[in-house]
Amino acid sequence: MDNYLALWMFGAVFIVLLTGFPVAFALSGTALAFATVGIQFDVFDAAFLNALPNRLFGIMNNQTLMAVPLFVFMGVMLERAKIAEDLLESITELFGTLRGGLGIAVMLVGMLMAASTGIVGATVVTMGLISLPTMLRNNYNPSIACGTICASGTLGQIIPPSIVLVLLGDVISSAYQQAQLDMGIFSPETVSVGDLFAGALLPGLGLVLMYLTYIIITAWLSPDSMPAPEKVIKEKGFYLRILRSLAAPLLLIFSVLGSIMGGLATPTEAAAVGASGAILLAFFKNQLNLSNLQEVMQNTTRVTSMVFMILIGAALFSLVFRGFEGDELIIELLSDLPGGKFGAVFFVMLIMFLLGFVLDFIEITFVVVPIVGPVLLAMGIDPVWLGIMIAINLQTSFLTPPFGFALFYLRGVAPKEISTGQIYKGVMPFIAIQLMMLAILAYWPDLATWLPSVIYSDI
Repeated sequence: MDNYLALWMFGAVFIVLLTGFPVAFALSGTALAFATVGIQFDVFDAAFLNALPNRLFGIMNNQTLMAVPLFVFMGVMLERAKIAEDLLESITELFGTLRGGLGIAVMLVGMLMAASTGIVGATVVTMGLISLPTMLRNNYNPSIACGTICASGTLGQIIPPSIVLVLLGDVISSAYQQAQLDMGIFSPETVSVGDLFAGALLPGLGLVLMYLTYIIITAWLSPDSMPAPEKVIKEKGFYLRILRSLAAPLLLIFSVLGSIMGGLATPTEAAAVGASGAILLAFFKNQLNLSNLQEVMQNTTRVTSMVFMILIGAALFSLVFRGFEGDELIIELLSDLPGGKFGAVFFVMLIMFLLGFVLDFIEITFVVVPIVGPVLLAMGIDPVWLGIMIAINLQTSFLTPPFGFALFYLRGVAPKEISTGQIYKGVMPFIAIQLMMLAILAYWPDLATWLPSVIYSDI
């Protein structure tokens, strides 16, 4: 059957990606190669490729995706403004007298940086440079220190405003509309990035609480692995300094999230507010100069170009995949699984978790979700719940060895005496915690769906 060529194509692009070839060109090149072979053997209709210009034009005119460069700019600018350094110094003093206090401080700063920047790489690198030497000087177990930093950095995946949730929101929205059209509903409901932001808030904070619980229990059971400093001197004006360091990022977070969840602004408009706020913070901290601005613009352009090139490659890949009737094959495979909806979701989550060992979250979002999303949503699954489940699953991909990107980021800035094995060992408990959160969310979907239903019930 020619629709099995779709699976062969998926396997081929997977192999090409493992060679390290650029993702965007691996997707588009593999798709074009299979389309050419399919046309030659009369098993692929070339008319499918005629839809590509419309797809690309839709990407260019997508208002939601305009938030991506703005959020990236905000995150990179905040990194240059050295917000994390002030936060870590203040919160470390606040919790420094406690056993494991430094670990608690790193996790809380990571949470605030995640909510401020939404970029995993920036958070992990910044926290690795600032906090890892401090933790090692205070005789922290290297594995625990590395695991804490990596886990705190990945919170940028799930705590809004998150680049992942912006991209996932756009993909889930398209999949939801397609699922409804396939069901004969020609006035489809929509799901927005704001829905996902609201849905991610409680699971994200719950994940932080579980992380902190693990750190506190570990410090209690193994005092030598996370000792308290011998003495912490609180200078005059200590609490005022903490308040000042917290005020700026918290104000920015509330401005961005509050405007979205309050219905005052779209995610794109809120991202513009965030970018403007980041510029003002950099200005008031005397970090806004031509050199920094040039570097921020270059980094923003680089990341945005990568995201949109992958999106274009994924659009071509999905077209050819459907041309080989791959979507019908996926429907058959998921429908025949035991356990109905639960079995289908479990199978998809397992596949995404395994793919996370070798693929980036952007690749999984743009390649896998458009294929399986419409099928799952057509089964009556709530789109917000599915989106948050996928987001947490993708967050796990940043920590899973051997190719977890957070591990690479930390390896790049960690001292030479820290081995890769110690980093891998340190993240294992946090991977288990993330899987526990997935299980909790699967058992209790209201954790993701309750807040959006309350916020947007009258909007």
